[in-house]
Amino acid sequence: MIKTDILIIGAGPTGLFTVFEAGLLQLKCHLIDALPQPGGQCAEIYPKKPIYDIPGFPEVLAGQLVDNLMEQIKPFQPGFTLGERADTIDKLEDGTFVVTTNKGTKHNAPVVAIAGGLGSFEPRKPQLENLSRFEDKGIAYIIKEPEIYREKKVLIAGGGDSALDWSIFLADVASEVTLVHRRNEFRGALDSVEKVQQLKNQGKINLITPAEVVALQGKEKLEKVIVRKTDNPDEIDLEVDNFIPLFGLSPKLGPISEWGLEIEKNAIKVDNTLDYQTNIPGIYAIGDINTYPGKLKLILCGFHEATLMCQSAYQRIFPDKKYVMKYTTVGGVTGFDGSKKEAPKAVVKSIE
Repeated sequence: MIKTDILIIGAGPTGLFTVFEAGLLQLKCHLIDALPQPGGQCAEIYPKKPIYDIPGFPEVLAGQLVDNLMEQIKPFQPGFTLGERADTIDKLEDGTFVVTTNKGTKHNAPVVAIAGGLGSFEPRKPQLENLSRFEDKGIAYIIKEPEIYREKKVLIAGGGDSALDWSIFLADVASEVTLVHRRNEFRGALDSVEKVQQLKNQGKINLITPAEVVALQGKEKLEKVIVRKTDNPDEIDLEVDNFIPLFGLSPKLGPISEWGLEIEKNAIKVDNTLDYQTNIPGIYAIGDINTYPGKLKLILCGFHEATLMCQSAYQRIFPDKKYVMKYTTVGGVTGFDGSKKEAPKAVVKSIE
């Protein structure tokens, strides 16, 4: 039985930052994740994708953000159960919880923080004949290593942030980038839409709208994609090396949906007026996996939720203690490994 103060389900950015905030309160954390390494989607799906809305970082790669978070929490020595899925949860007579994974590993904690992101997920695939035949032979649904597309002819389909962001990124990597979307309007950030338009005007991106991919051709691997415009029955034959349909992910909560939590639209309802606790006292949900009025699925929002959740968790674990918050600029950071980052001491100069 693995015992800890806060058991975190999900080792994505929000789960990792929870370790830091809990550490400041001298609370020990252990994380469970079905993926074989920490980082969640940032590490598994788009480690090379730039993120622009992390405070203090005008631009940071998703994988680099994970590395930074791992370095930040190192003094607090978190435990990890990786490559295992949290399957069941039981409440003991003492009020603590036991979470058992699909491989039988048991974890015990007075507080459980669900930070599972979108949960388990699968890419949404277009309905095309022979699609499976070309998977991993020119077709991919996730971009893990952009360098494999260097000097390649790449066609991206989609109208959201991922399609826009990767079209912009690969414009400087691939020999040719074509973006196909079934509408003239895009669902992504306005800045990204404007950037794609600029790259189109510069001849760095071929933009075909409103249109969709209707057929795939090739022998041993993908060689050609057939595109049909909505307002024109004529088909466009495009020679490509790679086709990347980016239509989003189909999220599933998995076994967590059977834990008795209040679920709304495949997300866990929480009380955002105080501490992001679920309908079961002692179980919290933070990050993309939760929902409440005004919810925004942003990493920085998950960081905020994790911070308030840890304060509530401290009071739950130590109901008779009163925690006085100290700024890290004043109190520094003391790790469980004995390390300490001292806060700078004020220097007072006398005036003669």
